Amino acid sequence: MTEMFPDHVELEVEKRRGRILIVDDQPLMIRVIHQIFADEHELFMATSGEQALEFCQNNLPDLVLLDVVMPGMDGLETCRRLKKDERTASIPVIFVTGQTTEEEENECWDAGCVDFVNKPVNARTLLKRVRSHLTLKFQSDLLRRLAMLDGLTKLANRRYFDQFLSQEWRRCKRAGKPLSLVLLDIDHFKSYNDSLGHQQGDDSLRMVASAIARKAHRPADLAARYGGEEFAVILPETDLPGAVNIGEQIEQSVRELQIEHPSSPVCNVLTVSIGVASMVPVESSNPELLIKVADQHLYLAKNRGRGQVCAEDNTSS
Repeated sequence: MTEMFPDHVELEVEKRRGRILIVDDQPLMIRVIHQIFADEHELFMATSGEQALEFCQNNLPDLVLLDVVMPGMDGLETCRRLKKDERTASIPVIFVTGQTTEEEENECWDAGCVDFVNKPVNARTLLKRVRSHLTLKFQSDLLRRLAMLDGLTKLANRRYFDQFLSQEWRRCKRAGKPLSLVLLDIDHFKSYNDSLGHQQGDDSLRMVASAIARKAHRPADLAARYGGEEFAVILPETDLPGAVNIGEQIEQSVRELQIEHPSSPVCNVLTVSIGVASMVPVESSNPELLIKVADQHLYLAKNRGRGQVCAEDNTSS
């Protein structure tokens, strides 16, 4: 989520190469399906429901082909667990099954699948159904991405920032992992706009956004436009020293843009003030507290002269 949204989004989603996870305890069946899709998509294999769930936590596929009858956790339970997890709930699941009774078909639908095919697999039928559901998935992903977009900077917008922060707060609380937040504000941006004009101001916002996105580079990180000339970076599973390091990199990167700011009392180029906070989420706290602490540190950074990073009352230039 760290990359800026492209200026032009490819709408011909049918041409996109998908990531398909094949889950079956029979190696022969995996080979059969692999031969059908090897030239069209990127394929991954799992031989149990447990393996499939673990894979999906670390490498989100675009679609899952899932055997129903497997030892241990069967396909129905695997599908239910995928649908209960907000990170994997939108992944379409197609059951590959030899079971064809009405009751068993209803169990597949109730578990959350989008379709199913019977064994022995008809290659043409499977190809067409996978293509159809991948196209729907890619179209849905595209609409979701556009809804997250800040039109000017191409970073995530405030609405998605709020949603993502709540999601990662819950996830880090379950895992007992730290969640960090970097808040930053462009110094004396009103005077910059007043002296150089709003068009120049918009251009500079885009450049700063690009610098932020380049430093928040992990797939799990989120860079967002928080409002006006304010930006935010969510850093899951990152402790305070790690978050401060990212903040310092961003501060330096913005300076290195060398955007002239003739009316700034801080520096002759555009600078940012940054506040950093980190917490291990617990029951007695909430995401709003993390924002509050980061905002307090941002205020301290401004109060101490701007153009610097502040965290836990310690300032680094």
